[in-house]
Amino acid sequence: MQAFLEEAKKSSRTIANLSTAVKNKVLNEMADALMNHCDFIISHNEKDMSEARLNNLGEALLDRLLLTGDRVKDMANAIRQIASQAEPVGRILDGWVTKDGLNIQKVSIPIGVIGIIYESRPNVTSDTAALCFKSGNVCVLKGGKEAEHSNKAIAMVLREVLTKNRLPEQAISLLPDSSREGVAKLIKQDNFVDLIVPRGGEALIRFVSENSSIPVIKHDKGICHIYIDKDAAAAKIIDIVINAKCQRPSACNSIETLLIHEDIAPYIINGLEDAFLEMGTILKGCAETLKYIKVIPATLEDFDTEYLANILNIKIVKNIDEAITHIQRHGSGHSESILSENYTTVNKFLSEVDAACVYANASTRFTDGGAFGLGAEVGISTNKLHSRGPMGINDLTTFKYKVYGSGQIRN
Repeated sequence: MQAFLEEAKKSSRTIANLSTAVKNKVLNEMADALMNHCDFIISHNEKDMSEARLNNLGEALLDRLLLTGDRVKDMANAIRQIASQAEPVGRILDGWVTKDGLNIQKVSIPIGVIGIIYESRPNVTSDTAALCFKSGNVCVLKGGKEAEHSNKAIAMVLREVLTKNRLPEQAISLLPDSSREGVAKLIKQDNFVDLIVPRGGEALIRFVSENSSIPVIKHDKGICHIYIDKDAAAAKIIDIVINAKCQRPSACNSIETLLIHEDIAPYIINGLEDAFLEMGTILKGCAETLKYIKVIPATLEDFDTEYLANILNIKIVKNIDEAITHIQRHGSGHSESILSENYTTVNKFLSEVDAACVYANASTRFTDGGAFGLGAEVGISTNKLHSRGPMGINDLTTFKYKVYGSGQIRN
């Protein structure tokens, strides 16, 4: 482990000092390589899918794991979009001259070596590798064992491009020991690794956060809500909430609970029930909801559950204050949305709800690096420091002060 990470650390100096032109050339070649090796990648993914079915993985996990021609194309397009982003390294973030005549510049620099621990989705391998490379960082990737064949195939394709361009292949590496013990060793290697980014299940996040000696940016669960206010535009409601729950229920930015103002509930809840039943959604409801429609009674535990499946809680609230209180109690700080045409109410929600992304009159499904125009994301950070929300290339930099003098000494 130590020898492996030493090589990664050595390569970080080379990667940190690459020009924008070289980085963009390599990234575009990586995108082309993914497309040229699409059949090779999918054949390895089929091995993972076969093993996953034998191990009785749930539909949500199977959906996350699956690669198709279109999904490989999306991976390649994400890399091209990352290449097109403005250079994140060397930005002058601030600058001033002190009373002593020192010219100080605050300049963005790469973080160094970033360990990324993730589950299920093999596209994360290419997304995070490209984001780290564009931002001048080296990445050490630890994917889920259920995607082992897919991740190795993708990494092999990307590393071949590095070798072709006479760059250290250690810039994109898969952790050689992918066991829990391997992860436990990785998160203690603060001499070689500068940042750990865990994204996955609650148990993984807790284990890494509690045991790492390296700074951690958590990408925690997504318990997301939409609040339908009494002043919501009726014509917008169904399309937005159906998209937020049903477009891809296995995604962390899909909603798990729908909050409805009591004044509007009698007029919209039956239409909502019909729309969700048509989509095959399993509905659970609070006691007040049960007065209007026959659904499974929701428990307190349900409101704290990230289903990652086509299941939705419904709760009727008295007003926006009760909605915000519910979100603060049960939400995970990921993505929250309000449907309302009342400007004052919208601004109250956007100001008072404490989450990485807060929306007005839009689906929470837009919390995504690609949808935000970032190309992709390392994950959706639920931290408040040092990054929050979709974590793109600029979030993979830190800064240093460059201080220009002309012989000054301090008195």
